[in-house]
Amino acid sequence: MIFNSIEFALFLPLVFLLYWFVFKNRSQQNILLLVASYFFYGWWDWRFLLLIFFSSILDFIIAKKIESNTNDSNANNNISKLLLFVSLCFNLGMLFYFKYCNFFIDSFTNAFTFFGHQITSSYIDVILPVGISFYTFQTLSYTIDVYKGRLSATKDVVSFFAFVSFFPQLVAGPIERATNLLPQFLKDRKFNESLAVSGVKLIIWGLFKKIVIADNTGILVDLVYDNFESQNQFNLLIAAVLFSFQIYCDFSGYSDIAIGVARLFGFNLMTNFSFPYFSRDIGEFWRRWHISLSTWFRDYVYIPLGGSKTFKIRNVFIVFLLSGFWHGANLTFIFWGLIHALLFIPLFITGKYLKNKHSDNITKISVRPILSTVLTFGVVTLAWVFFRAENITQAILFVKRIFINDFNGSILFSSNKYLLILLISVFSILVLLFIEASFYIKNKIEVCLSGKWLLFLIVMIVFFGAFKNHSEFIYFQF
Repeated sequence: MIFNSIEFALFLPLVFLLYWFVFKNRSQQNILLLVASYFFYGWWDWRFLLLIFFSSILDFIIAKKIESNTNDSNANNNISKLLLFVSLCFNLGMLFYFKYCNFFIDSFTNAFTFFGHQITSSYIDVILPVGISFYTFQTLSYTIDVYKGRLSATKDVVSFFAFVSFFPQLVAGPIERATNLLPQFLKDRKFNESLAVSGVKLIIWGLFKKIVIADNTGILVDLVYDNFESQNQFNLLIAAVLFSFQIYCDFSGYSDIAIGVARLFGFNLMTNFSFPYFSRDIGEFWRRWHISLSTWFRDYVYIPLGGSKTFKIRNVFIVFLLSGFWHGANLTFIFWGLIHALLFIPLFITGKYLKNKHSDNITKISVRPILSTVLTFGVVTLAWVFFRAENITQAILFVKRIFINDFNGSILFSSNKYLLILLISVFSILVLLFIEASFYIKNKIEVCLSGKWLLFLIVMIVFFGAFKNHSEFIYFQF
């Protein structure tokens, strides 16, 4: 079940009405959310429910055992470490098998072939469970935080299961920390009209990003990438820019809808995007892009490796490579992470990565920040080519052809159909940039969306939404 579907349009109001008007106490509401979340996830394939169930029950039990063994005894401390190791092995092992098994089989085969030894291998027919990278990291944060003493192990099994499977953010984030989301399941909730209204605004805003921008631009992007060798320079450049907005609006649109839906039920999820394309360097970009993942790697990988105290360049490099690898078992994602590492490390070495701080918004129009923003967007766009391409060779050829002064090839936008889609895409992107630029200084776009803007966005969705290109969110594959 996806947010931009008829099924979800029927599912959400039903759960909302039951939640507030039938199940009125916390325990009943948590049971409803758990059942609704498992139904929501099982809509794809009920067999995947077993994975999330076993992950939840294992970490629930292990966290309680870790807490009960926490004292000064070295023996008990070793038991806690062993229990944490079991949690890490199960969750990461499950992630490895479903997401990376064939990648390593292929890499192993290629390595032997490179050294002159021909071996045969066969792929394992594995279906990737939707959102496995997201809920795996979420439940891992719980056991790690209990082990570190940042959080007490909960005794409420229903609340914990509901936390792991909370349907608004289950399949594509934000990756919530147990320290933020789990306590919200353990306290009573009353309907908050202002919170619900802001949630509806975010849902509309997210649907505009997804249906109007991401799905329309996706038609043109797919067309160019599927036939990139016959495209001229102009088509390739347009496709590269459009994909930058496609992936941003697709992913941030999901996050906006997820945060908005959660607010309808009285929950506050963390902000996952904060106007990343207004960033003035790569450091600022990563403080504004996929915030829940970047902060997860900072707290659970970078700092445990030593942070800025020991081997800091190595630690940064590892985090960016892992960030790329997290997205999928393909060298293109690893190369994408490597590009960002190489762009970020010079800023890190010189200490300039914190120069453009998250709250340091542009209040005066001047040439330098505008040029910095355009340059940052340019390098991010070129890096996205590697993210979108099927393989490294295609990505390199794609980028190379962008810089070749060659206007031969197919004229993609000579067709009235594709020209109309391009015009809709450009206009909707301009609307996006205008709204985001207007509210950039406030960092809370839902507060600023007035009734007129909401009506305008609804009209855009109805008349310009790519409903025939009804597609899943890009990050479902991660």
